[in-house]
Amino acid sequence: MTGAERGFLLLTGFLGDPSQNPLTTAQLRELTRCCRRMEKPSAERDLTVRDLMKLGCDQDTANRTVLLLSRQEQLDWYLEKAKQANCFPLTRISPDYPGRLRKALNMEAPACLWTKGNRSVLNMPRVSLVGSRELHPKNLLFARWLGAQAALQGYALVSGNARGADREAQESCLGQGGSVICVVADPLQDHPERENVLYVAEEGFDIAFSSYRALSRNRIIHSLSEKTFVAQSSLGKGGTWSGTKKNLRYGWSDVYCFQDGSDAARELCAMGACPVDMEHPETLFIQQSDQLTML
Repeated sequence: MTGAERGFLLLTGFLGDPSQNPLTTAQLRELTRCCRRMEKPSAERDLTVRDLMKLGCDQDTANRTVLLLSRQEQLDWYLEKAKQANCFPLTRISPDYPGRLRKALNMEAPACLWTKGNRSVLNMPRVSLVGSRELHPKNLLFARWLGAQAALQGYALVSGNARGADREAQESCLGQGGSVICVVADPLQDHPERENVLYVAEEGFDIAFSSYRALSRNRIIHSLSEKTFVAQSSLGKGGTWSGTKKNLRYGWSDVYCFQDGSDAARELCAMGACPVDMEHPETLFIQQSDQLTML
């Protein structure tokens, strides 16, 4: 890990302590902009509150920044604990951080993705799938079908590892020899390693499940791929609905909605989603210069 990556984790990570108050991505960007005007401190001393206040930082921000950067021993302890659990960080400035995610989310992109499993899956073309936990029979078939098609056509499947559409699609993809990226909202360290599976979480590798984390990960699922498929949604409620609606509003990825005849599917298409069925799997998506194109 480079010094810059360590600094990034110090400034943006909780490092196992939820009482910490790390910088947001926007605050870090502003700090970086200010520091470009600053003469680099000599090797004999660290950055000081006075240095930062000279750049225009208020005293509270300056104090917080210096305090965060002083957590070197805590960072070493946290990284060692993560290593023992086979979990590894991927910061926004790491070479392997998904450029698609950084570009789609901009300031909302996670400061760090914690990973467990086969990270080479991130180099594959990807499609995402979202959907309800309780599936109607035809929607269940679509989720399984989409997962299988992703594998057969050479794509990694991105989903949220939740009961219902997520797991049905994931297992179908793996059953066809494919690869899966699971964006989880519970402790990353608790997931057993599986062949061709990469588990991903934001904020940390040891953070407990929360409704906030479950909703927050939706933006990652929708943004990791050029296209997101909706297997089933409830009208006006639930994580699938809210995440897809935000995607359609902000353009994180192209949205394709399974045509199950529901009011939710009709409304999502009215907002800009493209209808999709299972009639022509060979032309569902193809790879062209690392882009996905619907025929």
